[in-house]
Amino acid sequence: MSIHLLEELSSPALDALPRDRTVIILTASPLETHGPHLPVGVDAFTGRYFAQAIAERIVAEREGWHVVLAPTLHLGTFAFETVGTVTMRQRVVRDLLVDYGDAMARAGFRHILVSNGHGGPGHLVALEEASAIVSRRRGVAMASVTGYLAWGLLSGRYVAKFEAALGRALTEEERVAFSEDAHGGWWETSVMLLLRPDLVGEGWRDLPPARYSKPQRLVPNYPLRSGGQGYVGHPALADPAFAKATLTVLMEEAMELVRGVLDRRLPPSRGRSPFFALPIFRTNFWPVAAGIGAVAVAYLLSRLRTQEATHESLRVDRDRGRQDQAGEEDAHQGEERAR
Repeated sequence: MSIHLLEELSSPALDALPRDRTVIILTASPLETHGPHLPVGVDAFTGRYFAQAIAERIVAEREGWHVVLAPTLHLGTFAFETVGTVTMRQRVVRDLLVDYGDAMARAGFRHILVSNGHGGPGHLVALEEASAIVSRRRGVAMASVTGYLAWGLLSGRYVAKFEAALGRALTEEERVAFSEDAHGGWWETSVMLLLRPDLVGEGWRDLPPARYSKPQRLVPNYPLRSGGQGYVGHPALADPAFAKATLTVLMEEAMELVRGVLDRRLPPSRGRSPFFALPIFRTNFWPVAAGIGAVAVAYLLSRLRTQEATHESLRVDRDRGRQDQAGEEDAHQGEERAR
């Protein structure tokens, strides 16, 4: 068997695997609310699906290669918070992935992939930062392979390919619905109907569309405000056939990156999401911004104190000058009276 579960291997069995022909796949996705009809593990199920599918493709395409699947890590950040959601600080997510990747790299494994089913910008960046740190520190190829897929899915970049896989064009209504889909809606409900239909609540067909404008989506926890049920999009449109077609396209996109990374034709950074380039989503942005802010405040307070001291000194000098002048006037008047 060329696909192994890390938790089932002994240390000698793991050590016996050829380092140049073994791929380690880590899966990291949070437990998060996805509406009243889906389990909190949607992202983890999706991330594990990609990990398993990538593993199967690797061993099918590369004779003599092995893939080791690490247990799914239920961790993530930038999630919608309510009962059942377990979110972590972005730095914790990054550092945990660094530690996992570093452990595998220290053991001599040169190919490490990170799979994920969560689209939170800060979460994607945390996985990408971890991959970059381990790759640089250990001289290995560690790549987060689903960040750019999540962006491509949400941005509509793959719609034409989805239509080709479906064998039909989307209707205008479906195109609009897909552009409004983001979380626990048409796509994720379809995926769960394909992967784990037993976990999809019976009332999904009756759920109304949940539409949010771009400004509304900037508000934290927006799908849970004002009566929202925690999903974004059109779950009632869900169809396993739609999930199968879209997952086929996404897997082909993922394998292009995986092949390039394993063959050293592409750098691990090729799979990064656009969020990686935005400082506001980087792990160190807010601590650094807070530090700069603290320095700026300290500088301003120092300037204010200096100005206050200067004003006080000028006031004292001014009062002393008035006193001296008054003394001189009194002395002059005394001399006048003496004459």
